[in-house]
Amino acid sequence: MKHKNQLSTQSVFNARFDMSKKESIIRAATVLFSTKGFENTHMSEISHMTGAAEGTIFYHFKNKEDLFLAILEKFRQDVMNQFDLYLREMEFEDGMEMLEGVLSFYLSLAEKMEDRFLLLHRHDAYELARVNEACKEHLESIYNGLVNIFENALDKGKADGSMVSVPPKKTALIIFSMVDGLVRFNTYELYDAGSLYTELITACRKMVRNQDNSGIGDKNA
Repeated sequence: MKHKNQLSTQSVFNARFDMSKKESIIRAATVLFSTKGFENTHMSEISHMTGAAEGTIFYHFKNKEDLFLAILEKFRQDVMNQFDLYLREMEFEDGMEMLEGVLSFYLSLAEKMEDRFLLLHRHDAYELARVNEACKEHLESIYNGLVNIFENALDKGKADGSMVSVPPKKTALIIFSMVDGLVRFNTYELYDAGSLYTELITACRKMVRNQDNSGIGDKNA
């Protein structure tokens, strides 16, 4: 499926200013890998977009795979930093409210970082992970970090009584799969994830909320 960003890769890149050469290479490669795919992107295109000689690119990254891994690592750092900032700034009454907040923030973050989520959701990354152990480890690190955030909300809910006792890791994986599935629909322009937000929250409440503790979760129902 042709993604809308394919029509404006240069304009997307040009929207970022004041970048170091290495940062500009990572940014350009992210745009190209997410829109054209890893295999179909050539280093010469990255050179053209950034104005950096190919020798400069290879000075920073030994090959295209190394550049791809750098993008995954930066994505992991940026996502975790965004979540850390969000969780530090928020005060949740209980675990149920935290889970709903995390769900909502994940959807908004996926929209804000659309090109990088497209890169994460492309098949290229998983094809590379089959033959590149470092790529597999980077992907596992990204997903483990995200699932842990959902698991922390479930642990909090279990401790404060707003949620029933459920296997936290498995339940976090199920809930994350639900919200990430909506993000994929949105990424590939198949369905508007936002239009299913209410149904997503309702499904999560039915899964984990302690019905004997009619807390804050009801106010947005």
